Amino acid sequence: MTAPTTTSAAGSGVTDLYPTRGATEVTVPRQDPVVWGAPDTPGPVSADELHNLDRDGFLAVDQLISQDEAATYRAELERLVADPAIRADERSIVEPKSQEIRSVFEVHRISEVFAALVRDERVVGRARQILGSDVYVHQSRINVKPGFGASGFYWHSDFETWHAEDGLPNMRTVSVSIALTENYETNGGLMIMPGSHKTFLGCAGATPKDNYKKSLQMQDAGTPSDEALTSMASEYGIKLFTGKPGSATWFDCNCMHGSGDNITPYPRSNVFIVFNSVENAAVEPFAAPVRRPSFIGAQDFTPVK
Repeated sequence: MTAPTTTSAAGSGVTDLYPTRGATEVTVPRQDPVVWGAPDTPGPVSADELHNLDRDGFLAVDQLISQDEAATYRAELERLVADPAIRADERSIVEPKSQEIRSVFEVHRISEVFAALVRDERVVGRARQILGSDVYVHQSRINVKPGFGASGFYWHSDFETWHAEDGLPNMRTVSVSIALTENYETNGGLMIMPGSHKTFLGCAGATPKDNYKKSLQMQDAGTPSDEALTSMASEYGIKLFTGKPGSATWFDCNCMHGSGDNITPYPRSNVFIVFNSVENAAVEPFAAPVRRPSFIGAQDFTPVK
């Protein structure tokens, strides 16, 4: 795997630093900072934590919100999932086999309860500090992983998809996954390859039209090869995240990550929020015929206040 020559995205006038979805799989060294804010910038993230985030690509927080607060958000998740109108909404994604709801997107627009969480300074304040600017929500969703067979999310870099299909030019985006249920070692928790965020893996194969309709259930385009994943796992290892309700994992947009199926009786649900810098607003997709719907990749860049 070798680095390709950079090109310009069609119609955007923006140089493509991270080519992907071509004839072959390629690797490109990261061209962007991980932590964009100055190390001594006041905020909820300590200088040591920022250093670890830069090194590893992630930051685990034992208790971002209280367990009582997590219970409130879990109750709201359950209310939304049980609502027939939400199930009928295109923002709801169902499991291919069980036909149970897998994810509900744009949850901060559907629910004022989750909108308040996005505005919480414990949440958005960390995003601003890491990205060194005002931020907007590129994507939000609740993930529902009930026991006894809920499927996982295959290995991928979020940035590869957001760059290829949503048009994010640079790696100036950070995600937070907040646990609403207990995350055990056995119920399909988040796995990250520490340090993998320093290398961009451009995947092989063109992006099909309306790829999002399939990829949100089972990812295909934008999936690394077995050989690449084996090489990366050998180099970086794999970290599995566990924690109580209210714990959280912040991770860089280019981390290679995934999660396994949940075949235990214990549900695993979380709220997932993606913050992007207002200085990294989406342009035309770099490797897709059309951009994805705005409920998946925001086209409103209004800062969170």
